[in-house]
Amino acid sequence: MDPAAVQRLVKEIEQKDLSTAAHTWRVVLYTRAILEHFGIDRETIALVTQAAALHDVGKLDIPDRVLQKPGRLTDEEFEIIKLHTVAGYGRMVQMDVTEEPILNLVRYHHERWDGKGYPFQLAGEDIPIGARMFAVIDSFDAMTSVRPYRRDLGEDAARRALVELQAGSGARYWPEAVDAFAELYRTGQLDHILHYFNDEVPLPAFEQAREDQFDAIKRRASDLG
Repeated sequence: MDPAAVQRLVKEIEQKDLSTAAHTWRVVLYTRAILEHFGIDRETIALVTQAAALHDVGKLDIPDRVLQKPGRLTDEEFEIIKLHTVAGYGRMVQMDVTEEPILNLVRYHHERWDGKGYPFQLAGEDIPIGARMFAVIDSFDAMTSVRPYRRDLGEDAARRALVELQAGSGARYWPEAVDAFAELYRTGQLDHILHYFNDEVPLPAFEQAREDQFDAIKRRASDLG
């Protein structure tokens, strides 16, 4: 997928849902780290990191009154939010995106290892590998970033998030991805992401970091092309 199109869509998502700005780039960097840990080839890494940046593209089709609601969602509103996975997949298809790693992650990143996720209740290895890996990353970031109901950040939040991930290993999450992510955290390989792409970074510094990341994506696409 054209990196310029990725950049444009990410900016649209940020304007639609301000909470995703730093979140997008943290999950991109976490994704690259875990893929490299697994020894995945460069071409697949390039595609899956694009998918990570676009995982919430379906939120562009969710009404603002639901997406930006500051309080707890009703059951009906949560059902609307859940539509962002299939909406995102549909948007990618309409844009003539054909790369399976992108389509699969956008569509299936809220499936659960035990089959209790959404939108299709896939389970275990029926979930494409990128999506089941990303579910761990997305959950960790949600538990360590600012939300309307929580402002808990830093090392304590990260340690608590890892406990939650390990508690859900084999049920909510793919065990191999939990183990790999925990190892990356324990060995300090995620420290720069937690420290420099967090929700308290002053805006100009974050904007520069984001532009640097886009430049890196463009260089990798050029190398592969």
